Amino acid sequence: MHGSLTRRRRAGLALLTSAALAAASAVVAATAVSAPASAATSATVTVNTGTSLGTIPAAGHGVNVAVYDGNMNSSPVSGLLRDAGFTAVRYPGGSYGDIYHWKTHTTEGGYVAPGTDFDTYVSTVRSAGAQPVVIANYGTGTAQEAADWVRYANVTKGYGVKYWEIGNEVYGNGHYGSGWEQDNHSDKSPRAYANNVLQYISAMKVVDSSIKVGVVLTTPGGWPDGVVGSGDSADWNNTVMSIVQDKADFVIVHWYPGATSAADSLTKVSQIAPMVSTIRSLLGRYAGSRASSIGIAVTEANLNYQLNSATTALGAADSYLTWFENGVMNVDWWSLHNGTSSSPKTNDDGTTDYNDFGILSSGSSGEPPVNTPLPPYYGLAMVGRAGSPGDTLVKASSSSSLLAAHAVRTSGGVNVVLVNKDLNNSTTVSLSYSGFSPGGTASVVQWRKGATSIGTSTASSATSITLPPYSITVVKSSGGGTASPTPSPTPSPSPSASPSASPSRTPSPSPSPSPSASPTAGGSGCSATYKVTNSWPGGFQADVTVTNTRATAISGWTVGWSFRNGQTISSSWNATLTQSGAAVTARNASYNDGLAAGASTSFGFTGNGAGDVPAPISCTTG
Repeated sequence: MHGSLTRRRRAGLALLTSAALAAASAVVAATAVSAPASAATSATVTVNTGTSLGTIPAAGHGVNVAVYDGNMNSSPVSGLLRDAGFTAVRYPGGSYGDIYHWKTHTTEGGYVAPGTDFDTYVSTVRSAGAQPVVIANYGTGTAQEAADWVRYANVTKGYGVKYWEIGNEVYGNGHYGSGWEQDNHSDKSPRAYANNVLQYISAMKVVDSSIKVGVVLTTPGGWPDGVVGSGDSADWNNTVMSIVQDKADFVIVHWYPGATSAADSLTKVSQIAPMVSTIRSLLGRYAGSRASSIGIAVTEANLNYQLNSATTALGAADSYLTWFENGVMNVDWWSLHNGTSSSPKTNDDGTTDYNDFGILSSGSSGEPPVNTPLPPYYGLAMVGRAGSPGDTLVKASSSSSLLAAHAVRTSGGVNVVLVNKDLNNSTTVSLSYSGFSPGGTASVVQWRKGATSIGTSTASSATSITLPPYSITVVKSSGGGTASPTPSPTPSPSPSASPSASPSRTPSPSPSPSPSASPTAGGSGCSATYKVTNSWPGGFQADVTVTNTRATAISGWTVGWSFRNGQTISSSWNATLTQSGAAVTARNASYNDGLAAGASTSFGFTGNGAGDVPAPISCTTG
């Protein structure tokens, strides 16, 4: 389905809206943080700086723009994107990606606004300090058209566009009954899409072998995941990956969980780890030795409930950091501007909802002036305040279900992100740090419900802070200390997970904690600790934590061990595992090869057989 000026996307549906987009501008100013109300609740947060959850990805913090949005390149936009810390901007706009022809700057049945051509888009993205993410037209285009676009972008113009998708939600082409995505191919099956994707990848990489090309998957647990179409032998994901195998550089899903209330909306972040585990399991099944190095991109995301609420702002910040902690390479919010066709209403949290998927106002009837930041903008801007690409995500845990905690280790210290989901009460938080000693005062960056700016202030300590109700706070502290590795399992593929699994599915039963192998001596430059984190009849799951034992950074690591009872590897993540007989070798992935002095990272796998701990386990650098 396509047409109309603006479009919002959700998994399994394409809904159209229309908007009158006007010209104006708004700038965001920073003010001091207001004093919080008296605390009504308390919580504790523990930060383990020795447990790495990976790094903030180079193009992780993204947003969508669309060629029907006449304000996508207006003068304030690049500054607003830059101020929010966005590092990726996706184009040409959801389902429009499958009807847009870049050479003529036209669409088949859609609307293209003036000033939204590819070159102008790239100029805005560059000015914002972000990277382009481009949808190559699958539905009404050809592999040659996509290859010509790569040539124009990266050879003729030298733009260096790295990330390319092959189509948008192609599974919505009618093959499963419901159709919103334009697809002019006579064969609309997943088998046809996968075979055509191989042609796209080949043609595009002949032009520029350095680009990364992504293939479209269905969202685990969302329609039509698990559905076997007429004439097919398997569902979309299994069919596509069985053909594409290791030829794609990343896979793509979209996330629009929806909710029944504000409180329910803020629980949807719990879907993320199982979804990533399901996708990793799928890649392990079909992509062979490249499985761990194939990225996952969430190129459309929105909580899809009371769109302009403070609730959505909190959920945006919490979900982006959770995606990053689970190893996702890119998340793109839907969208920059979107527009509305409904009158303003009052949200559950008391804020005004314009029913606009945009993070900036489109200036539609009843809305603030065009480019006015809406609450989700501030939530996403707080993600930008959490850290920079390459900074290390470390383990943070909270004692309260209404307080989400994330932490980032930077070159200068540790930033702790605290999301107070309590609508009515302020919360006093006691923070403790493992492997790090915060020194002196702390810088506090904060946004709270109703605020029209992000505030900054100074706190006397990084170990205690009172948070206003419904707020996002980043506590930034400098200090020192050598991280002590205390392995904490990161989310990883469930042995029972399949592409048709519900996102809430977890392995059962869960075992008692198993003993860990003794770490190797530090003379090799690194140590490795092996821990069985789950087991079931005939199989098990294990995590291995790798720690840099040198006083300087290392680049590259290899871990080895030999199974004692005939175990075999079935799938893995965050490392490349090879097995020869009983001997297993694990080498770093491209994104976790570098470790600072004392820092750690982890990888995991599922195996067949008994879940005992092998010994010895070796670790070498380089």
